[in-house]
Amino acid sequence: MKVLIIGLGSIAQKHIQALTNISSGEISLYALRSSALPNQVPNITNISSIGEAGVSFDFVIVSNPTFSHYDTLRKLLDYNIPLFIEKPLFHTLDGGQQLVDQIISSKVKTYIACNLRFHPCIVFIKDLLRQKSQRINEVNIYAGSYLPDWRPGIDYRQVYSANEKMGGGVHLDLIHELDYVTWLWGTPNSSAATLRSTSSLNIDAVDYANYLLQYEQFTVNIVLNYYRRDTKRTCEILFEDNTVSIDLIKQKVWCNEELIFSSDIDPLYTYKEQMKYFISAIKEDNGYIMNDIQSAFNVLKICLNDEQVKR
Repeated sequence: MKVLIIGLGSIAQKHIQALTNISSGEISLYALRSSALPNQVPNITNISSIGEAGVSFDFVIVSNPTFSHYDTLRKLLDYNIPLFIEKPLFHTLDGGQQLVDQIISSKVKTYIACNLRFHPCIVFIKDLLRQKSQRINEVNIYAGSYLPDWRPGIDYRQVYSANEKMGGGVHLDLIHELDYVTWLWGTPNSSAATLRSTSSLNIDAVDYANYLLQYEQFTVNIVLNYYRRDTKRTCEILFEDNTVSIDLIKQKVWCNEELIFSSDIDPLYTYKEQMKYFISAIKEDNGYIMNDIQSAFNVLKICLNDEQVKR
């Protein structure tokens, strides 16, 4: 298997580790580098152009900074190589639908990496929703953590997350929550958002986001922030007869006070399951891949507070 990687940051390392852990055959990894003298990464061949490798790639991992995704995908369009794209798809909607349409017309297989879809608690809830007939009245989702703790030893104000022009912002970093809501319940009938950057972190990127998604019979409220010291990532579903509570960090699900599911996965688990899914999907001939580029762009429109979602 021959894989091209564009962007070798921390998230790319997770995808590489996942890929090497699940592969039973030989893998050749190539990195498209722009620097004349890039740092050598073990077991990865640096190239300055796709043709330089002299091989046909099985797929491309696009994991460079979000603000570079648009230009990167536009340049990859002519090569007809399956695309594994790190979330979020873009940091702005400008010109996005046109490029999405071009990629769809080219019939290139695409997947936007949202690994929470493979978290055992989210998978359990998806199965539970298929079985449970009771009406949902309300859903409350919360994801808060402390941005300065994300990358110890590095000034948080200098990283992309803190800088709007670099594609930063909690709404984009934690687009996972919007993604799994649409995976569980589909596209909302309408949405509204409050996006702010007024906390004590003193950054120009969005550090607080509050989404209100309207479905036919219930409303989903999502709160995201960068400034919570005690990390919390939860989902609460209020059925007409009981309440189901999910703690993604503790990896537990309760129905009222009764524990109904728990798991004990390692940090790389969801990345490995995600990579297994993608590799299997690009090998199949039915053409379906969940969270393809159009699906991800639809979620991005909600994320960036544009209600004109293509349905």
